[in-house]
Amino acid sequence: MEAQPVSLHTRRPAAFSETEWQVRTDLAALYRLVDHFRMTDMIDTHITARLPDEDGRPTFLINRYGVLFGEMRASDLVKIDLEGNVIDERADADPEHYAVNAAGFTIHSAIHAARDDLHFVVHTHTAAGIAVSAQEHGLLPISQHALKFYGKLAYHDYEGIALDLGERERLVHDFGQHKAMILRNHGLLAGGHTAADAFHEIYFLERACQAQIQALAGGTPLRFPPEEVRQRTAAQFNREESPVIARRAWLAALRLIDTSRSDYRS
Repeated sequence: MEAQPVSLHTRRPAAFSETEWQVRTDLAALYRLVDHFRMTDMIDTHITARLPDEDGRPTFLINRYGVLFGEMRASDLVKIDLEGNVIDERADADPEHYAVNAAGFTIHSAIHAARDDLHFVVHTHTAAGIAVSAQEHGLLPISQHALKFYGKLAYHDYEGIALDLGERERLVHDFGQHKAMILRNHGLLAGGHTAADAFHEIYFLERACQAQIQALAGGTPLRFPPEEVRQRTAAQFNREESPVIARRAWLAALRLIDTSRSDYRS
């Protein structure tokens, strides 16, 4: 799991292991950064993280339903199982307070179950992401941000609100071994081994969508890089030092939320 510096003025509650608390703080930070870059849809959409298995069972963290992304704290995250059932011990005394949107975990559970390498999964409903998802041609290779995903972006057709568990198999098939997906007529999905990786994926995909919508709005012919340039650029994004770059961007981004009204590490 991704380790990040823990604030000296916050303490880990005794109820959580050091490992779980680290995942919680990473996930809470990811929620706040998604909010900072205006990628939220009020209390809808989710970001999830996989915890170390308990007694051989996979467990995950998801947002407490009703908490805005910009106010998310590590302690607001609720532990659930692969079916979206709350298994957080704190919910025994106050189940309503720790309620989650289990239906919203349908998409995430599919990815988590199929991909052990993706510990963090982000789903967004942004204006630009939804707009590109509704365009027949999908993401166009017209910007450096878009070329990061050239040949590495999945698509999944819209089947309605993700309540049908049967959709999970089809979604996993479409996702393949990619790290990012456009959910047609719906939004964006991205995952990463660490919070830093997941943030890097969703940030670049969102910016690529924003650039495309603005370019198309200009009403003039678009210029496309040659095929060999597209492939070379995509490979450059996947070079050996790429994880180091993502890590540096993550640590820099954390400074953007250090002035929040409440500490995400609490």
